[in-house]
Amino acid sequence: MTKKSVTAQYPDTQPDLPPRTRGVIGLFEENCTVCMLCARECPDWCIYIDSHKETVPAATPGGRERSRNVLDRFAIDFSLCMYCGICIEVCPFDALFWSPEFEYAETDIRELTHERDKLREWMWTVPAPPALDPGAEEPKELATARKTADKLAAQQAPPVTEPHADEQARAAEQPTRPQGDSKQQTDQPQPGQEGQG
Repeated sequence: MTKKSVTAQYPDTQPDLPPRTRGVIGLFEENCTVCMLCARECPDWCIYIDSHKETVPAATPGGRERSRNVLDRFAIDFSLCMYCGICIEVCPFDALFWSPEFEYAETDIRELTHERDKLREWMWTVPAPPALDPGAEEPKELATARKTADKLAAQQAPPVTEPHADEQARAAEQPTRPQGDSKQQTDQPQPGQEGQG
């Protein structure tokens, strides 16, 4: 009551949104396997997916051909969506994400059905996930990927030899003298010792 009221200058000044704001849903198409879980679980039936099966030739001779689903259409009707987030939670392949963008009003209600190209554009506005707490354990997926990368790096690196092992190898390669030659060399005076004694 004692503070002066301040008008938010909205179009010119963007509001500070909380980290997990639910604005619009973005689609990462490469992760989508057309499993249809998001469309089946949606309580508003606002997700439309069309696909077809494609035969993939065998990778090796004598192998079996495989079939896979190819995404033809992925659309979300935001005039029906109630932003519950069930589609994002049930997606087993992390193909759907929340974007904090909220300025997508249209004058025609039919324009609120965003096709996959538009949903892909929203992906670039999805913020990075928050960092882990300092004491938190690393996710299993990252730990497994790191171990695999370390193994591959160790296999591709040249073998490391110890310095004294190199010296021993060089000494083994030098030709050895017969015992008689070594005796003759000790009897001969060294350079600079001539005329002594």
